[in-house]
Formats: sequence, structure tokens, C-alpha cells
Amino acid sequence: MQVTETLNEGLKRGYQIVVTAAELEDKVNEKLVDAQPEIEMKGFRKGKVPMPLLKKQFGKRLMGEAMQESIDGAMNKHFEDSGDRPALQPEVKMTNEDWKEGDDVHVEMSYEALPEIPEVDLSGVELERMVVKADDAAVEEALANLAETAQDFEARDEGAAAEDGNQVVFDFVGSVDGEEFDGGSAEDYPLVLGSGSFIPGFEEQLVGCKAGEAKDVTVTFPEDYQAEHLAGKEAVFACTVKEVKAPVAAKIDDELAKKFGAEDLADLKGQITERLEAEYAGAARSVQKRALLDKLDDVVKFELPPSLVAAEAGQIAHHLWHEENPDVEGHDHPEIEPTEEHTGLAERRVRLGLLLAELGQKAEIEVSDAEMSQAVMNQARQYPGQERQFFEFVQQNPQMQQQIRAPLFEDKVVDYVFELAKVADKEVSKDDLQKAIEELDDE
Repeated sequence: MQVTETLNEGLKRGYQIVVTAAELEDKVNEKLVDAQPEIEMKGFRKGKVPMPLLKKQFGKRLMGEAMQESIDGAMNKHFEDSGDRPALQPEVKMTNEDWKEGDDVHVEMSYEALPEIPEVDLSGVELERMVVKADDAAVEEALANLAETAQDFEARDEGAAAEDGNQVVFDFVGSVDGEEFDGGSAEDYPLVLGSGSFIPGFEEQLVGCKAGEAKDVTVTFPEDYQAEHLAGKEAVFACTVKEVKAPVAAKIDDELAKKFGAEDLADLKGQITERLEAEYAGAARSVQKRALLDKLDDVVKFELPPSLVAAEAGQIAHHLWHEENPDVEGHDHPEIEPTEEHTGLAERRVRLGLLLAELGQKAEIEVSDAEMSQAVMNQARQYPGQERQFFEFVQQNPQMQQQIRAPLFEDKVVDYVFELAKVADKEVSKDDLQKAIEELDDE
């Protein structure tokens, strides 16, 4: 087998691979010898079929396998010997298309090699970490929000008409074509108007009702209603309103704290403080990460594989086009040409991606199975009732696994760099942190 270099310009590489007819013949014979003991054929005992007959029967199919294995073997040996790592899957094509048995096989292989990544003195990277303390005002605001979520309802003045957001306590009996149906009645049912708990159009008809008032509510069940015998049918609900109540926020005291699993109000305030400061720390990390990437992008320069940059620029352009044209859901649209701005952003992403990958590889950073499982679970929660299908989809889709694994790996590498860099804490206000986050979004 011969491998001859035909191109070496920048990161572009080209090679001609020649697999001789003799090598192919030897590999086919080797395969036949390995298979012979297990082959049965009419007129011969198992393992006793003559080699010429086996070759006539299976030779053509095995020749194809031998070609593929020989070419793959030559490519693997080349990458092992040269140390090259292709940026994308190498392009491989057979050049003697009129090949026939007994001829050598000529193959051209071309690819872009990943560049050598220069060493970076991470200890020389200086960063600032914004630190925000949860003040009394922020804690009190969070307490008020909790009290609102734990709201109760108190009876309104006699004769008050129900408003959207009020709770009505009422009895109702439903009927279709004058016949009551199972599950269509209840007593002392508490319903918050505007909550969307009942059939569309039901709650709106109770707005304006007063305690002691009777009202017939007419609605039509949706066509896809779970009870098939009611789907699409008109129903009348005879309602009797007993009470009209207005929402009131829960009192901020020890009882409220216990509702949220705390021992008392002081304990709840402590938990809120920890949660707020954890949220601030997460936001501050985003600002610190951007600052780190900006510094690395400034100090580390190396040649980039054009194919990776072009692919990334195309994805950026495509993504931004869909953001600007949200009405177009599919991909039936004109070809989108990346701009210089897209290409510049792509170069930054490719450069930083290759650098972080190199740093992570040298530091032997890996994403554990437990970390992957947790990440998949977090994403599965976005599909209530379909979690199992999402898990199965991820298990069967290596590309999806990589999409989940990549940001986990990047964050672990970034944390590793933070540990080596010089990081100085700077206490700032919540507003300062919020402004820094907004500036990230604007870029």
C-alpha cells in the first residue's frame, strides 16, 4: 500500500492512496480462510468446500469489504503516524472509476487538519468576580411574592359582584339535551374566575354574579374533549353562587414560613437570602465567563480550519434569519449567505471552542455519566408527560447527546481556568450586576 502526499498548504492536506491488487487478493483469501470452517454447501461437508468454489461464490462481496477495510486501515495509520486530527470528516473518493478485478485501487483523500493550539499561561489571566449581597429590600420583596403565591380568599361585602380573579363558591348541575351526565355536578365548588380551570367560556359567564344568585351557563365541549360522549356537544350548567371572595395575600409570619418548609420566619429569610445570593452568583459567573472568553480571544491566535468557520458562520446566519422571520417555521426559504459579521463571530467561536477543547483534553476533564443523566433529566422536564420518549430519543441520537454534553464540558473547562487564573472579588449592587447582564445580552 502506498500513501503519497499531494497537498500541504496551511491546514489543507491531500493524499493519494494506492491499494495494490495483490493486497486485495491476500485480504480476500484471508477472509475466505477464516470463514471456510463454518461454511456449508450442497455436496460438501461443513468446512470442506473447496477454496476456488468459495471464491467464486463470495469473492465479489468480500472484495468490496476488503477495499473498504484497506482504505480505512490506510487512513487510520496515516493519522496515527502523522498526528493530524481532521477538522471534519475527510473527503475520500476512488479515482479509477473503471476499476475491475485485478486492478490496483486508487483513492484520493483530502481534509483540513486541526491546528496546533499554543500554550496559554492561565495564571497570568486576571479576572474580576462581581459579588452581590442580598439586602433587606430584596429579601422583603421575595417574601411578599411568596405571600402572594400563598394567597387566601376572604368573603367580599354582601351584594358584591364577582370580578375576574375573585373566587366564587357555587353549586352546579350540568346537562346535555336536558339529561344530567356523570361528573357534571358538584356542591360548594371553589372556582377562581380567569384561572382557565373550566371549559372555555364557562368562567366568563360567572363574572358579575352575586352571592345567592342563580345562573345558567351554556358552553360547548371541545371537539377533542377527553370524554368522547360529551365532545363537541352543547351543555347547560345550572349554577347557584353561594359566596364571592376576593384574594388576600398571606400574612408574613411564622405560619407562612412553615407552609414553605421553614421552621420559622427567620429561617425562611435565611433560605431566601441563600437562594438570592446563589442567583446573583450564577449571573456574576456569566459576566466573568464572558470576560474570560474575551481575554482568551485577544491573547490566543492560531490558524483556523476554513471549513469549520464556514459551517459555523452558516449556522449563525441561519439562526439569526429565523429569529428575524419567526413566521417561517421550516427551512423552505432562500439560501442565506453569511455576512462578514457572521464570519467574524464564527471565527471567535471556532477559535475559543478549539482552545477550550485543548485545555480540557490536557487537563483530562470529562463529563461523567451522572452529569449527563442530570442534564437530560433537566431538559426532559420541559416536555411534561413525554419524559420517557425524550430519554429514549437522546439515547438513540448521538448528535443530541453531543449537544447536551458540549456545554457541560465547556463549563467544566471554564471552571478549571477560573481556578488557575487570578480572580479578584468586587462587591457591587444588584443594579450593577443587572446592568452587566444586560450588556451581555446586547452584544
